[in-house]
Amino acid sequence: MTTTTNIDENFDAPDFDEDELGEDQLVSTTAGRKRLFSKELRCMMYGFGDDKNPYTESVDLLEDLVIEFITEMTHRAMEIGRTGRVQVEDIIFLVRKDARKYARVKDLLTMNEELKKARKAFDEIKYVGNEAKIK
Repeated sequence: MTTTTNIDENFDAPDFDEDELGEDQLVSTTAGRKRLFSKELRCMMYGFGDDKNPYTESVDLLEDLVIEFITEMTHRAMEIGRTGRVQVEDIIFLVRKDARKYARVKDLLTMNEELKKARKAFDEIKYVGNEAKIK
């Protein structure tokens, strides 16, 4: 997303270091809205080939798009199924025709179930270990 052209050379790129921003710190925009995904988007942009410190404007634009997408999907999900509630089935229904999104949703749901089972197994082992210590 970050390109270096003659136009971009007129602007000084901020020397931003990810470590300067605390994990819990939110970046405010000029509109007063908090930037929720700024750090994560910077990392994702870098992972997809952008500069390590992408332009703030690029990150803000991408965050606006992400928030718009989430908001639109949430509103659409609230209109189907149980009105006023968002359920997993509603999201699956909305992305069913987009093969990539559908596959990703299915992968994430499968992984979530596997993590739940692993946590449950770990808790059971931990519980049995504590019982043995008591005896």
